[in-house]
Amino acid sequence: MSAGAPWMTAPGSGQSASRPVFLDTILADAAAPGFVMPCEDRTGALPATLAAGKPGGRFVGLGTGVGAGTAWPAHGMDLGASLTSVERDPKTQAVATAHLGQDNRVTFVQDGADQWVARNRAGSLFDLAYVDCRPGKFLRLADLLALLEPGGLYIVDDLLPQDTWPADHPNASTTSSHACPIFSTSLPHS
Repeated sequence: MSAGAPWMTAPGSGQSASRPVFLDTILADAAAPGFVMPCEDRTGALPATLAAGKPGGRFVGLGTGVGAGTAWPAHGMDLGASLTSVERDPKTQAVATAHLGQDNRVTFVQDGADQWVARNRAGSLFDLAYVDCRPGKFLRLADLLALLEPGGLYIVDDLLPQDTWPADHPNASTTSSHACPIFSTSLPHS
């Protein structure tokens, strides 16, 4: 962790270095807009670690929500990296910007992920995409993958059915025509 990065846990602060500094307050504030699908710690640790492995990288997150999933890659990023975080719901994104908006490495875009991917198909390429919404996972997958640099990383959250999903939400087991199962894996439980 670099000195002068207030969004990161400072060495000797007594806080765990494994969690973003604002994560607990983001999760506490998530209840106000009724948000019930934040990124879990065990999931968030992966994009944080992978972002740390791409110094100066360009990252995109689809489905900002309240910012828990945005806090994780930002936590792992160095000071030269950047993250574009896209969310369609202004109420949930307001929680994210309240806690992470002072981080000049993060740009918040209020837009539907589907529309954002469509508009950026010919745009700059990214080193990592972290997807926690339908577009980029079940819709427009090929378009999003085309936005990745060669060797870029693609991470998705919630491929298996979740209790919080609406009844019409697709999942990897019902979308066999999509490429999602190619990118998913099951890790053994210890």
